[in-house]
Amino acid sequence: MMKKYFSKDKWSYAFYTVSHPVDAYYEIRHRERGSVPIAIVLVMLFAFSFSINRMAASFIVNDVNPRSVNSFKELLAVLMLYFLLCVSNWSITCLMEGEGRLKDIAIALGYAMTPMIFCYTIGTIFSQFVAQDEGAFYTMIIGVGIAYSAFMMLVGIMTVHNFTLAKTLVTLFLTLVALLIIIFVMLLLVDLLNQVYSFFHSIYQELIFRG
Repeated sequence: MMKKYFSKDKWSYAFYTVSHPVDAYYEIRHRERGSVPIAIVLVMLFAFSFSINRMAASFIVNDVNPRSVNSFKELLAVLMLYFLLCVSNWSITCLMEGEGRLKDIAIALGYAMTPMIFCYTIGTIFSQFVAQDEGAFYTMIIGVGIAYSAFMMLVGIMTVHNFTLAKTLVTLFLTLVALLIIIFVMLLLVDLLNQVYSFFHSIYQELIFRG
């Protein structure tokens, strides 16, 4: 089972996606060339590279206190955002007759993390040797990674759903709206559960006190 999802061919195809996103995402959608577990691993690697950058990048380009960085919490936050984006996009594209399945969306978004993984890692290393007036090069490295990952996400969503560029942009906007709605509903649910817990806890305390 592990070999099926983490084979050498699956890993090499994940990196092939970076250089040939259109062809690769088409193959992922129609010929099952992708792997959801690898996509999740790439998301986790991005979370770690992001945290390491915040902790280890030179003070010349980084004003974050390393002691304030909690890698585990940031990993959970990135994974939660990733899963919510996948569900949000899937829910919207189902209404807009998108052809992509939930697994295709997960792969498209996960594989798009690859440029940011490399650029954040390179940026962290580069920052150790950068001078005060060379900070723009560090910013450029990080910017290239973010821009290319965004491009891969756009191409990935457009290809797996067989959308036009305009429809893809509308879909992404609606995906963000759906994401905010889901987060809002989750916060309301958490607040409601807290109130219910507090209510029953107060009743329990009252019974104990009267007893």
